[in-house]
Amino acid sequence: MNKQEKVNFVIETLNELYTEIPIPLDHKDPYTLLIAVLLSAQSTDVRVNQITPILFEVADNPYDMIKLSEEEIREIIKPVGLSPMKAKGIYHLSHILIDKHNGRVPADFESLEELPAVGHKTASVVMAQAFNIPAFPVDTHIHRLMYRWGFSNGKNVVQTEKDAKRLFPKDLWNKLHLQIIWYGRQYSPARGWDLEKDIITRTIGRKSVIKEYYKKKSR
Repeated sequence: MNKQEKVNFVIETLNELYTEIPIPLDHKDPYTLLIAVLLSAQSTDVRVNQITPILFEVADNPYDMIKLSEEEIREIIKPVGLSPMKAKGIYHLSHILIDKHNGRVPADFESLEELPAVGHKTASVVMAQAFNIPAFPVDTHIHRLMYRWGFSNGKNVVQTEKDAKRLFPKDLWNKLHLQIIWYGRQYSPARGWDLEKDIITRTIGRKSVIKEYYKKKSR
């Protein structure tokens, strides 16, 4: 298969496996999504989804959030980890949303990335999932699979995002990034990986990755 045929194979396989694509983080609007994504850094979506209902019951908008102190926010979000940094980010970005954006989450990368604790990946998730604007947020699953599939060199997530955007049609980005995440979790994880179940990597994967897999298995 040439590169384009491999890309088509990935798209077709993912569409067969994931006709319905659940959004990993529970939210009801752009603000609650922004907070949930911020909390998910170095944590699991499951853990975040356990904590956000508790936080959002107290404050699900920036006006209510700034009524809490950083310490109160930190106490609620402690189970997701990195709570001092995340609490500070949530508190200050809520102030900025009120002062600069009339309490609304802005729908552009520049404004989002100016907010405390909001990096490019967080901004990309919000743009894609809250505003349906094409973006390709790269998490660890996408980074790993783009390398395993021979679509990117694995050097860094910036390069992986560029390669993903170059290879996949723009109108599919928002759907595809979620499909790849679910596929990575279910069929191509970092640990406990079974290549026999991973049809995409087995079919189009980087030869060196497949060779290394069987080498480890035979030890």
